[in-house]
Amino acid sequence: MPRLAAASRFRRWQWPVMVAVVLAAYPTFVLANVYWKFFQADLPGGRNGPADAYRHSLASAIVAFTLSPRCVDWVTAVMEDDGRGNASRAMDAHNNRIGARLGAAAPSWAAMQRDVRAAVEHGAVNAASTDQITWLAPMAWQERIY
Repeated sequence: MPRLAAASRFRRWQWPVMVAVVLAAYPTFVLANVYWKFFQADLPGGRNGPADAYRHSLASAIVAFTLSPRCVDWVTAVMEDDGRGNASRAMDAHNNRIGARLGAAAPSWAAMQRDVRAAVEHGAVNAASTDQITWLAPMAWQERIY
């Protein structure tokens, strides 16, 4: 009987650990794919510039493609305060929404990546259109990777 109790205790703590591993695996998958493409893109403005816009729109496209655009909406509401507070958050939320639309509509992984890159290439400073990727003016850019 003591062996059964020990095995039962092991299973009780093992389940939360396995859940934590699985929950950590998805964000790791998304971030690894985003930063792989981010470093290949060689875009300026790692913070508030085109590179930042690319990172946000690609991450959102990946989440929408692999899970759901609703997940992007939730993350945007939580992490970016739904675009309220400052220009950087507004830019990130704007680009997250575009990325989510591109990811949800993509017929394949490769097409999703191409569509996001093309959208960034056609982006602009302070783009007002909900269909155009945006970033802040160059004087606000910071050369960072986050």
